[in-house]
Amino acid sequence: MEMKRFLTCVAVPAFLCSQAAAVEIAPDAVKIDEMKVSQSLTGATGNAEEGAKVLANRGLGNCLACHVVTPLAKEQFHGNVAPALDGVADRWSEAELRAIVVDAKRVFSEETVMPAFYSLEVGINVRKDLAGKTILTAQQVEDVVAYLTTLKGSK
Repeated sequence: MEMKRFLTCVAVPAFLCSQAAAVEIAPDAVKIDEMKVSQSLTGATGNAEEGAKVLANRGLGNCLACHVVTPLAKEQFHGNVAPALDGVADRWSEAELRAIVVDAKRVFSEETVMPAFYSLEVGINVRKDLAGKTILTAQQVEDVVAYLTTLKGSK
């Protein structure tokens, strides 16, 4: 009886994990339609707290290199090359924000310096160990989008 309960406890989480992985949309399967990605890349809502960490992390999103984000004022070196993200949720819908984070070049133009965070089309001369990889994972994109949707009202 104890072995049966053990196997059930092991099998159920494994099943749930495989179901969650099955929902994730691969980078080359993401459809940007009318400047929107309406469907979550993971099938779940992102975590805004984690999104703030990704946005501020210089090894991940590094969004602060170009954008000012007043709620993250404790972080150093906010850039002024791109628009401030304060009030961004008033300017763009969740689906539009997701499309911008996934691939700003497909939303705005090829001239934007904002990288495509969830695309395999990242330019030329990519380091061999990074080829075929996205800058952010699908979950990190959802987390960043969740955080961006909290940035309402100009500050």
